[in-house]
Amino acid sequence: MTETWHFINTGSHDPYYNMALDEALLNFVSRGEIDPVVRFYTWDPPTLSIGYFQRLAKEIDIEKVKEKGYGLVRRQTGGRGVLHDKELTYSVIVPESHPDMPQTVTEAYRVISGGLLEGFKSLGFDAHFAVPRSKEEREKLKQPRSSVCFDAPSWYELVVEGKKIAGSAQTRQKGVILQHGSILQDVDIDDLFHMFIFKSDRLKDKMKEAFVEKAVAINDLSDETVTLEQMEVAFKEGFKKALDIEFKPLELTAAQQEEVKALEEKYRSDEFLYRK
Repeated sequence: MTETWHFINTGSHDPYYNMALDEALLNFVSRGEIDPVVRFYTWDPPTLSIGYFQRLAKEIDIEKVKEKGYGLVRRQTGGRGVLHDKELTYSVIVPESHPDMPQTVTEAYRVISGGLLEGFKSLGFDAHFAVPRSKEEREKLKQPRSSVCFDAPSWYELVVEGKKIAGSAQTRQKGVILQHGSILQDVDIDDLFHMFIFKSDRLKDKMKEAFVEKAVAINDLSDETVTLEQMEVAFKEGFKKALDIEFKPLELTAAQQEEVKALEEKYRSDEFLYRK
């Protein structure tokens, strides 16, 4: 029998709400208050999110972020900096004990990212997973090189129209898997790289080249503009198909909404942003 998960599309919010709600949903699933959940959302203002372990002052030019009027927030997942602008962001929150969830991070990543694979297919793109075969490729995976997310390949590469697409991160806390990531509609690479600190221009150019190979937006692949609404429909169906689930809407209780509000303060704080 097909399982029914929750689905919630929270639309456009500021970075503190977006990160607080992802963490709150993890808590609700952990406590058994809600079933596994898939969430879609977007960002207002456009925001640079940094990975949990990143050193903000060393890697990010904070003045340039402010100059652009962008938001700045630290995620609870690892990985590197991501500029959330013209994109659909997704999160999947499911107990580690779920019978369809593999124990290893990479295998669980493959299962969850099947939703992205099916979404791209339903938009008419040629999409598949590629696995690194050579020893050299596998070694490379263990050496992330820069502050910019998307240039460190994960074990299962999502390849769409021959281009590698990356941009998901996973954390496991309180017996729950949270995976979230960006599905790019359009990307401004110059804008993104403007905000990072590099040791030299040569290194910056090298990283930029690597990024261009990795990060591709839907509208770079398509002759016709794909709207956010079309993406929402395609990827919602994609997750249903890949995970063999149906959806029921999620409405938060007043107490749950209060919990989200309290967590927003954490993400708003300099303590968490700078991890002093």
